[in-house]
Amino acid sequence: MGHLGVKQIGLAIICLIVITAVSGCISATKQPSVYGNETEATEYQGIELTPISNQGNNAIKGTHYIDRDTYRLQIDGLVETPVNLTYDQILEYPSTSKVLDLNCVEGWGFTAKWTGVQVETLFNVTGVNENATTVIFYSADGYSTSHDLDYLLDNNIMVAYKINDVTLPPDRGFPLQLVAEDKYGYKWGKWITHIQITNTGYKGYWETRGYSNKADVGGPAFE
Repeated sequence: MGHLGVKQIGLAIICLIVITAVSGCISATKQPSVYGNETEATEYQGIELTPISNQGNNAIKGTHYIDRDTYRLQIDGLVETPVNLTYDQILEYPSTSKVLDLNCVEGWGFTAKWTGVQVETLFNVTGVNENATTVIFYSADGYSTSHDLDYLLDNNIMVAYKINDVTLPPDRGFPLQLVAEDKYGYKWGKWITHIQITNTGYKGYWETRGYSNKADVGGPAFE
């Protein structure tokens, strides 16, 4: 066999390898990611979920890291019994799951399965004063936002500790992210450490910078 023939065979083999590899990439099914010993869900009840690695993310000071063992969720204000709950205590309450879109005011968004505890469940533990109207959520990085109490109760709003069936990674808000259904993403506080119930209005980090305190998806972003 001549030198040219050897070259042609070699090129043919390389082409076959490349075609096989590309074909494999095209036909392969999407593989779920593994976080620790937890496997990320790729769909739920027929709805495709956005992989965590593809989800947009914003924070005022970058990713915040919280120690599970020393973490406490403080709930106070217009309550009958203020509490400081450990992470494990929060996990003991009945859980709920929803597939919801997080829509950023910047124009991007993603779909995820959120699992956590309803805010109402926590308020049943503390009791709520009949004059209460507003709930403020404070984050470990200094961020804050607020919601009407009625909105939280009427929509079964939760604070989530899982996303797509895995424990919230640090950049997604571990240990708790507020899941503010039908509100823009800046109302979805991450790294929640303190919930305060009050009877006065409150503007959080972005709201004091001109963003809408109502923040309904599809509505005006600014006041």
